[in-house]
Amino acid sequence: MTRLKTLLWIVAVSQLVLGALTLLAPGPFFAWMGLSVPPVDNQYMLGMLAARFLAYGLGMAALARAENPDPFWIRNMVLIQAIDFGAGLFYVGTGVIGLEVAAFPMLNAAIFGGLLWLWSPVSGELNARTA
Repeated sequence: MTRLKTLLWIVAVSQLVLGALTLLAPGPFFAWMGLSVPPVDNQYMLGMLAARFLAYGLGMAALARAENPDPFWIRNMVLIQAIDFGAGLFYVGTGVIGLEVAAFPMLNAAIFGGLLWLWSPVSGELNARTA
């Protein structure tokens, strides 16, 4: 298994766990993360967000199993990680949340996004960097 495919499996599992927790236990999950528990009516939107986490988790697993992972979908996940990191910077920088709440997710976003960018195939071909 290449390092890219290993990383895709790790990202897939992280997305599936986020999706499951956001869908099945949003209040306890938010509290565990150090965030305010969302009002019950906001949990509808969280259910829709969970669907995206789950779909991307399944997508990353499919890419990990593919002979030649599609660079478009890998770069899509890079974009998601970049936005996650930027949102963390914004909310920490404006004092809405503390660094202790955002540090782990931001570190994951930086690592996952950076490595996916560096190791992703070019034009659908696996290149020497992914071996």
